[in-house]
Amino acid sequence: MLFPTFTFALFFIVVLTVGWFMPGRRAWWKLFMLAASYFFYAYWDARFVGLIAASTVVNQTAAVWLARLQHPGARRAVVSLAVGANLASLGFFKYAGFFVDSAESALEGLGIAADLPLLNIILPVGISFFTFQAISYVLDVYRGDAEPAKPLDFAVYLAFFPQLVAGPIVRAHELIPQLNEPRTLRHTDFMRATVLIAAGLFKKMVVATYLAEALVDDVFAFPERFSSLEVLLGVYGYAIQIYADFSGYTDIAIGVALLMGIRLPDNFNQPYRAASIQDFWRRWHMSLSRWLRDYLYIPLGGNRGGEWRRDRNLLVTMLLGGLWHGAAWTFVLWGALHGLGLLVERRLGLRLPGIVARLVTFHFVCFGWILFRAESLGAAGSVLARLFSAWTVEPTQLTWVAVALIVAALATQFWPRAATGPTLRAASHLPVLVTALAFAFWLVVLEQFGPEGVAPFIYFQF
Repeated sequence: MLFPTFTFALFFIVVLTVGWFMPGRRAWWKLFMLAASYFFYAYWDARFVGLIAASTVVNQTAAVWLARLQHPGARRAVVSLAVGANLASLGFFKYAGFFVDSAESALEGLGIAADLPLLNIILPVGISFFTFQAISYVLDVYRGDAEPAKPLDFAVYLAFFPQLVAGPIVRAHELIPQLNEPRTLRHTDFMRATVLIAAGLFKKMVVATYLAEALVDDVFAFPERFSSLEVLLGVYGYAIQIYADFSGYTDIAIGVALLMGIRLPDNFNQPYRAASIQDFWRRWHMSLSRWLRDYLYIPLGGNRGGEWRRDRNLLVTMLLGGLWHGAAWTFVLWGALHGLGLLVERRLGLRLPGIVARLVTFHFVCFGWILFRAESLGAAGSVLARLFSAWTVEPTQLTWVAVALIVAALATQFWPRAATGPTLRAASHLPVLVTALAFAFWLVVLEQFGPEGVAPFIYFQF
């Protein structure tokens, strides 16, 4: 069920209305929210609701046992089994075909004819996101950073529909306590929620969809048809497309949750104004960056043990972070590229002037996006080859609307976020009816001027 659709609008109106009619009945509200979340997921494929339910049972059982057991060996065994079960589920659905194909290619390279069974496995939407949430919950209980939640609370946390399929990756301590807080309409930030949803819809329906259709898809599919300038702008266009698409989803998710009285963490902070690769990862997909730091980099040893071990831990973290995004060598190399970039930054300790640092970082990130977007290593090579081999002054196939959209989107990365605060506070005093009418008008504008149809969000595939 896609956010920018009439179907989701009807679904959410029902959920929001019914939910606010039971403000003092927390248990009933949680049961209703769990049912709504399962329905939301089942609308895509009902067969995989059982996967979320099974993950809930396995991880809640593990958390309860971890809280009861005292023997270190027994606790390590339980947490290992729980994390192993999560990774096995993720590995089977997401990576089984990739590993079989890679093994077959490796054997053929050695001259060994291989005819391994072809695995045609459907990838459950959002499995990477709810699996990482489940792992963080179990590890927090194991470390003593959290107590096991009530079964119903954990079930709602794992399946909460606004962020179920594309994040942000929420920690248990960020969401579960809110399920038991008093919820009142008076204290709901309707204005911020409305602005977030409106901005998210614009990013997805206008910016991301238009750039994909007008420029990006054709440049990456047929780079030989375009000049180097067009290819370069196509790469810039994809940088904006993926940002608008993913941050647009996050904006809508945070806004939808906020209307139900739940606060989700921010996931983006103007990433293309970053002055270093490290700074970029502090601004891009922040919930994933924190997860990789706390549950992979630090357990591997973090900065302990000297520079070489630190570098190894960082590179392994980024390689696995790349693989998390998709079962393809393009993603592995994308993760390796960012890992090596971080190593070079740390080793050399370069301090470039502000504007130069931002330009270098942005173009490094864009270079990585070529690997991220390309269907294969060969396709990425074709884009790169065209990027450096067809600089001419012939008329291009670009539309000035696409160019203007790229420039405008990059300019917004430098807009002072603090400047929006007073405006939102002033607007928050408007009557709810006025806000609702303004939002309805905005939806009409998007429907009239946005491209036809709504493609799935890019991060649904991860």
